[in-house]
Amino acid sequence: MNKRIRKAAVIGSGIMGSGIAAQLANAGISCLLLDIVPQRLTDAEMAAGLTLDHPSVRNRLATAAIAGLFKTKPAPLYDNAFAERITPGNLEDHLALIADVDWVIEVVVENLEVKQKLLTQVERHWKPGTIVSSNTSGISINAMTEGRSEEFRSHFLGTHFFNPPRYMKLLEIIPGQMTDPELIQDLSRFCERTLGKTVVLAKDTPNFIANRIGTYGLLVTLREMEEKGYTVEEVDAVTGPAMGRPKSATFRTLDLVGLDTFLHVADNVYANVKDEAEKVVFAAPESLKQMVSRGWLGEKSGQGFYRKIKGERGSEILSLNLQTMDYGPQRKVASASLEAAKLAKGAAAKTKALLGAQDRYSQLAWDVLKQVLIYSAAKMGEIADSIREIDEAMKWGFNWELGPFETWDAIGLVRSVEKMEAEGLTVPAWVKNWIAEGNTSFYKKDGGSLFQAAVGGYTPVQLPQEQISLRDLKSQNKVVRSNSGASLIDLGDGVACLEFHSPNNAIGADILQMISHSMDEVRDNFQGLVIANQGRNFCVGANLMLLLMEAQDEEWDEVDDIIRLFQNTMYRLKRFEKPVIAAPHRMTLGGGVEACMPADQVIATAETYYGLVEVGVGLIPAGGGCKELALRASHQVSLAEADLQPYLNHYFQTVGTATVSTSGHDAKRLGLLKPSDRVVLNPDHTIYEAKKAVLKLAGSGYEPIPETKFRVVGSEGKAVLQLGALGMHEGGYISDHDLLIANKLAHVLAGGDVPAGTYVTEQYMLDLEREAFLSLCGEPKTRQRMQHMLRKGKPLRN
Repeated sequence: MNKRIRKAAVIGSGIMGSGIAAQLANAGISCLLLDIVPQRLTDAEMAAGLTLDHPSVRNRLATAAIAGLFKTKPAPLYDNAFAERITPGNLEDHLALIADVDWVIEVVVENLEVKQKLLTQVERHWKPGTIVSSNTSGISINAMTEGRSEEFRSHFLGTHFFNPPRYMKLLEIIPGQMTDPELIQDLSRFCERTLGKTVVLAKDTPNFIANRIGTYGLLVTLREMEEKGYTVEEVDAVTGPAMGRPKSATFRTLDLVGLDTFLHVADNVYANVKDEAEKVVFAAPESLKQMVSRGWLGEKSGQGFYRKIKGERGSEILSLNLQTMDYGPQRKVASASLEAAKLAKGAAAKTKALLGAQDRYSQLAWDVLKQVLIYSAAKMGEIADSIREIDEAMKWGFNWELGPFETWDAIGLVRSVEKMEAEGLTVPAWVKNWIAEGNTSFYKKDGGSLFQAAVGGYTPVQLPQEQISLRDLKSQNKVVRSNSGASLIDLGDGVACLEFHSPNNAIGADILQMISHSMDEVRDNFQGLVIANQGRNFCVGANLMLLLMEAQDEEWDEVDDIIRLFQNTMYRLKRFEKPVIAAPHRMTLGGGVEACMPADQVIATAETYYGLVEVGVGLIPAGGGCKELALRASHQVSLAEADLQPYLNHYFQTVGTATVSTSGHDAKRLGLLKPSDRVVLNPDHTIYEAKKAVLKLAGSGYEPIPETKFRVVGSEGKAVLQLGALGMHEGGYISDHDLLIANKLAHVLAGGDVPAGTYVTEQYMLDLEREAFLSLCGEPKTRQRMQHMLRKGKPLRN
């Protein structure tokens, strides 16, 4: 399938259609984007003398959608250059071109009749074997293809992407009654490997899995709020991180989705389910109807449950009082249950702590949660064939940390069911039977494998071979060495993985020590090393608190020792006799980047935000970052007389402005990743891919790259860099301290005060880095920046 899907066509260029086309382009797939032909000219088209027959007019909607990708926030494209892979067109002139594509995705308005008419047109040009899918969020897949040929229906299914397609990992695949099972399997594999999605198989029921349960949960939360008199901010305080849910909780989520969109989704279930009790739940609340009628749709209209206003003291976010329909200042919410949840570690512990306290907020959490759990269990078999599909859909579609059945296990299945029944609730019979059979949880681990509840007992959860879990490996006693900051884990097949697990994965002496120990262990017992972890972020940099404490005490020898240890460890890693692959993900900053630079290859996730950001705390990269960039500049030109200056100018600007890549691909554009480095779209696959890369290098007779001297721009190039910084200062763009930092950075990147074209060693460059770093640590304004970052989590401009 990876080879077969090379071209795709997306029909419908709205927010979802253009977003799906962008993600296909991100994955390297050429895409045709089609929409209807406009019936009227714009003022600009009339002024240009165009007619309705002009190609630019006829393709206007798709062309405008592609142009809009550059302005959309967050960015739909990993790299703006990828937009070249999308070709605009229209349904009248270009629909026949779908005969040359491998996958057609329909993303038009959510109207059954419109979709049926479009699929009639599609089949006229359809090439047998081509996959056709609908991105519907809830319309019946089988109803759409009524009247279509059997062969067409065997190649048709639902592919429900979540918005925005680049960032939302969930993809619900909904087979029709006649969909070829092999096609389902192949497309699922393709979407996981190539598009980076977590795929769940849903049944052809209203709103499928995630929106069915998610909408139910939001509606019962709103009803509990109205019946018990909770405020908007109280509900959001309970139904957010305190329950292992996103910060957007209930009402910020509704504002983001759009209240009109949410009502449409709820109405779809209401109109298509037969159970009267279920209809009651999905009946649109009057409060929501009233808000929509007033145009209070959420963020897109400027107000919903929250409203942002500008006052004398800056912006303020007001919350809505549903009883008066007036906005007012938010009130801080605090209680014993919320504080207990805040102090607990992990979603399971947070939820237990929240429910364990006895106050009105723990009661709200229980009143909402018990209904969602029972509803999820009641829909098992109807909306999905396994509890795992439901859990994965809620985790990746609504960003819950735990799915419903995982949550049930976390709070205690048996005890919670007893409490539900004591309160008069009806628990689905299969859950009661499951407990009666002696089971106390829906999931269990045995021998390192995960099992889930199913008819007849537990059944294995089949995970893709590309999905390596470090947590599971540690539970199987695969840890080779460990300390407080990092562990060395046996990945099997002669490959070890160095995992950071310090707070925020910040690099301190413990991690550096474990890197050295890991090299000793790998040299003797393994074929190579992967540097990766599965924390929220790969690494936010060096241990800033430790540096600040030493600098404040003016323990300059200690600071020097810390930097030398970092530099020496990275240098040894670069010259290590076994292959090293780094696999960063998400935030990879400062020292995190410098920990990846010595690797033979970096295999980053697409969502890797990569940058040498030390100037934000008044410093410069000193763990080999500046040295590596100067070395790359020298290697980017093959002739001795070629000009290095343009490359140094680029790196100077990138580091000097603390630029962070917007994706793994953008890190390549910035030159922070090498051309030989790779980007993987599915973050669950990076360790697997890194392991493969180690074995490939080891199997080809690996030899470390020997050190050679390299050319620098010297004092002349340094003057060019400093002149640019001076211009920024005189223009009022940077402060006096910024200029000081920029001059230090220029001195290091240029190779110091040597003549232009001088060849230097890596150690010489490391010495320059360290000297500049130490001198900046002595600056009071640098220490102010470090303190501010530690306190506020954002840079100080002083």
